[in-house]
Amino acid sequence: MKLPIAEIETMDRSALIAAWNEVFGTPVPKRLSSPFLRRFLAFEIQARPHGGLPKGFVASLTKAAREDRPATSPALKPGGRLIREWNGATHVVDVVEGGFVWNGQCYASLSPIARAITGARWSGPRFFGLKQSG
Repeated sequence: MKLPIAEIETMDRSALIAAWNEVFGTPVPKRLSSPFLRRFLAFEIQARPHGGLPKGFVASLTKAAREDRPATSPALKPGGRLIREWNGATHVVDVVEGGFVWNGQCYASLSPIARAITGARWSGPRFFGLKQSG
């Protein structure tokens, strides 16, 4: 597919889905937002002429994406960073000794951060993808 990168920015969701199907030959993953569709498509269209991602990296991604992941949450260590996109905005939370920093403010847990971002009562670990819903 010869799709100009500039065109991706102006596409509506149905055009993005059609472009995804043409580029990847697979259905769009569930719950993938339009901004992420744009980023994935733009990256892929630019990367393919240069050989794409290294094979070892692709294998690592495939392994990480498997459904047989352990149900336990990863240990959060100081220096870690959580990134979550919500309503088109990317939110970055830094893990520090004794808590979390978001927007320059310290929090003891992730739940108040999730509530501040969404305006609803969310489980912080669930919102940031550390705990599977169930």
